[in-house]
Amino acid sequence: MDKKLTISPAFKYITYGMIGIGIITLIFGFIYDPVKTWANYLVNNYYFLAIVVGATFFGSLQYITQSGWSAGFVRIPQAISKFYPVLFLLMLPILIWGMHDLFHWTHPGAAEHDALIAHKSPYLNMPFFIARYVFYFAVWILLTQMLRRFSLKEDIHGGLVYFKKSEFWSKVYVFSLAFTFSAATFDWIMSIDVHWFSTIFAVRNFVMGFYHGTVIILLIILILNKFGYYPFLNKYHLADFSRYIFILSVIWTYTWFSQYVLIWYANIPEETVYYLPRTKGEFVPLFYLEMTINWLVPFLVLMSNKLATNKTVLFVVGIILVFGQWIDVYNQVIVGTYHHLHIGLIEAGTFIGFIGLFALVVAISLSKVPLIAKNHPYIEESLHHHGD
Repeated sequence: MDKKLTISPAFKYITYGMIGIGIITLIFGFIYDPVKTWANYLVNNYYFLAIVVGATFFGSLQYITQSGWSAGFVRIPQAISKFYPVLFLLMLPILIWGMHDLFHWTHPGAAEHDALIAHKSPYLNMPFFIARYVFYFAVWILLTQMLRRFSLKEDIHGGLVYFKKSEFWSKVYVFSLAFTFSAATFDWIMSIDVHWFSTIFAVRNFVMGFYHGTVIILLIILILNKFGYYPFLNKYHLADFSRYIFILSVIWTYTWFSQYVLIWYANIPEETVYYLPRTKGEFVPLFYLEMTINWLVPFLVLMSNKLATNKTVLFVVGIILVFGQWIDVYNQVIVGTYHHLHIGLIEAGTFIGFIGLFALVVAISLSKVPLIAKNHPYIEESLHHHGD
């Protein structure tokens, strides 16, 4: 029960190499194509922000619902939360050097020559933008690290005191996300297309994060199980994770399609301006690939109970969905910034670098604490989970 993750030298060297590839790619990109590089840098920052938000939301939801089946895995979302401070630092270069290449509203004189930007300027201005950025991360880091400390204290003292604290502050965290992540999505993604509006955009992206954050949790569990950790993992745990992923794929599709079909049906220029370059130009293949990967693949595969409890199948589906979310975020960012579809070395190298950094941070976090919360009140239910 006190077993910790042991990080092998080979794993460290691989992640260091991946991070090195990312750094070299960014240096090369900023020299030869800075606009494209900044756009891809934002893609990856927001990609992993959504993952961390979604994974920590999943962890908080388990406390709020007092779920027993997942009690053995609470340390995974807690470890993922350690990437929040890293993302805070990673986004600083955009604030310092990349804003003009990504956001039209930051250009000098933009508000003077555009009535809509002028109307939004009380919200879209650099001082307030930076203040919100600091506020978002302060809330996220404070609450998630508080929840992690409660869990670790529970290991020492037992009882229900820290579990009840975790349950209460999980509720606070979940409600805080409704405001902070929505506003962060407006800031970092929607304001790229500053003339466009969508009331469902933040909900759609939150579901995207929850969906793929759950996928990342499952992938980490499957990898650790392959190396001998979480020996109690069984088909009933896998079935529950599969249900989450299946349901979230349907909800993601509902929000994705609802946003698109309402704009298509209304055919208002102020709204269709967002979808025209995504459905009529060079981005058309990615537009349909996004739906195919994020909905059709899990929907068809996970309907089968046999496939939904097969570790290999779930791992393959999970890897496919990792790229599915990347395509989703790529479509949101690149069309409004770089304006051209060209997936090459900059895209691949930057993504590899971020994956390496994410894997290293999460692994180090997991190596510092026991993998199983031994005094969690529902731990026995999780260790001997056999379904309904």
